[in-house]
Amino acid sequence: MPIVAQSTETDWVSRFADDVIAESERRASDAKQSPAAAPVVVVASGLSPSGPIHLGNLREVMTPHLVADEIRRRGYEVRHLLSWDDYDRYRKVPAGVPGTDPSWAEHIGKPLTSVPAPAGSPYPNWAEHFKAAMTESLAELGVEYDGISQTAQYTSGAYREQILHAMRHRAEIDAILDRYRTKDKDKSKGAAKGQAQAGQAGQAGQAAQAKGGQKKAEEAELAAEEGSGAASEDDGSGGSAGYFPYKPYCGGCGKDLTTVTAYDDGTTELTYTCAECGFSETVRLSEFNRGKLVWKVDWPMRWAYEGVIFEPSGVDHSSPGSSFVVGGQIVREIFDGVQPIGPMYAFVGISGMAKMSSSKGGVPTPADALKIMEAPLLRWLYARRRPNQSFKIAFDQEIQRLYDEWDALERKVADGSVLPADAAAYARATGTAAGELPRTPRPLPYRTLASVVDITAGAEEQTLRILSELDPARPLTSLDEARPRLDRAENWITSQVPAEARTVVRSEPDQELLASLDERGRESLRLLLEGLDSHWSLDGLTTLVYGVPKVLEGLEPDAKPTPELKTAQRQFFALLYRLLVSRDTGPRLPTLLLAVGTDRVRKLLGA
Repeated sequence: MPIVAQSTETDWVSRFADDVIAESERRASDAKQSPAAAPVVVVASGLSPSGPIHLGNLREVMTPHLVADEIRRRGYEVRHLLSWDDYDRYRKVPAGVPGTDPSWAEHIGKPLTSVPAPAGSPYPNWAEHFKAAMTESLAELGVEYDGISQTAQYTSGAYREQILHAMRHRAEIDAILDRYRTKDKDKSKGAAKGQAQAGQAGQAGQAAQAKGGQKKAEEAELAAEEGSGAASEDDGSGGSAGYFPYKPYCGGCGKDLTTVTAYDDGTTELTYTCAECGFSETVRLSEFNRGKLVWKVDWPMRWAYEGVIFEPSGVDHSSPGSSFVVGGQIVREIFDGVQPIGPMYAFVGISGMAKMSSSKGGVPTPADALKIMEAPLLRWLYARRRPNQSFKIAFDQEIQRLYDEWDALERKVADGSVLPADAAAYARATGTAAGELPRTPRPLPYRTLASVVDITAGAEEQTLRILSELDPARPLTSLDEARPRLDRAENWITSQVPAEARTVVRSEPDQELLASLDERGRESLRLLLEGLDSHWSLDGLTTLVYGVPKVLEGLEPDAKPTPELKTAQRQFFALLYRLLVSRDTGPRLPTLLLAVGTDRVRKLLGA
């Protein structure tokens, strides 16, 4: 039975689930539904497949997924709608995407589903190419959803009545938007003034900025700017014929660089011209399916159309005058609907990769993360923090500490000492209402696995020998017991650790260093070699390498460390690293010794 804390002040998922269920029941009561007919709870996400869908965008999906899953666990029927905003315009050519070149710029302004996929892709268009990797990652993460293609919705005429309704009420929509256009202008003036002041300070701070550049590159903020549609998209204003909330895609060039020049509410005849190719035509909107509502009208229209009760949004959609704020008024005043419960979610940081957005190639995606960490760990990162709390996903050495923290949590769950909120986050990470996610049968420490595959370069026979010696009382009998965690650690070593940081064990002893050792140095090696056989396990070797300096200081093996002892231990460790791998640091010594093997250790230490 999953351990899920019910409504507590420390469990954000349960609190939102309470609110969503209450709102669902309130709406059902207002609609005078039969008490016997339990309402279907609808939560929603939106993703624009305009480029690689990154780990910041994943929060757009994971937040409602976790809430929906909690509601399912309580016995309610839930639909998690994932709108693929694939009818959005292609805004720019992302840098660094394999299989593309500057010629893709000729497609700017077309729907994403009308843009060719990168060269060599097996998918029919740009949108499907980038949806595919995300779809696979969501399946691995155990996310259950109903996918909706906005291309299919618009081109099938599913929203026809909503489009005609919006056009009839275009003056009211324009009036709502105009309240915020004034605010945006004032905001822009203030921003310009601030930028001018910042420019003077910035010149003085360029040297400091250069120094901090590396740190910024390692702590990237992925702000999910292309999550639920395009926050900065045209709101439909600017035409000389007045305001129109609808944008046709051109019948000539296929782009949205069009302007509506006339519209008749009675006949629904609409005339537009294209600034790109000069094409012009008159169509009957009651039959025409090649266009869409502008984003700030499209989103609230869908809230009403789909009955959405919960949908989060990124920072860019939640500021004054943004899509979510304006949409709240449009859905009430125009579409007679209700704005969903919509928490703002904060950025997702990346340690170990440069600052990126999803308009740039090389952006870290869920698929990238799932190559180096197991699905439950990635789920846990999103489950344990409230949506408005930022957090980082580690691609550097920090991933080892993250796994240590995860393993410690598992031990607390096993012995019953875990706190309720931590237990809830753990349960949400390891399974869903549909069942448990796949797990590693024998979850050995990630840092140990990484060190071993670093040294063995993935050689399976040697890797199994070393791992089986970690715990002689319970030896590993097959590498499958350590998978998939072992595979994730190997992927991390090969894809994220620079070649110069990889561990290379010496082939021959460093005779010059050995000859230069004083009596204390030689005695420390003698004590280590003398104790190898009787301490040949991970725990045993840990005791041995920390104990040798204690013996030399005349202390008991369980003596508490002093500053002097710590200094002696560091000096001893540095000596061993230099003799084994020609560096002052490296993998944890017990793991390194096991990996090198007794015979080679004896040879390299001058036995």
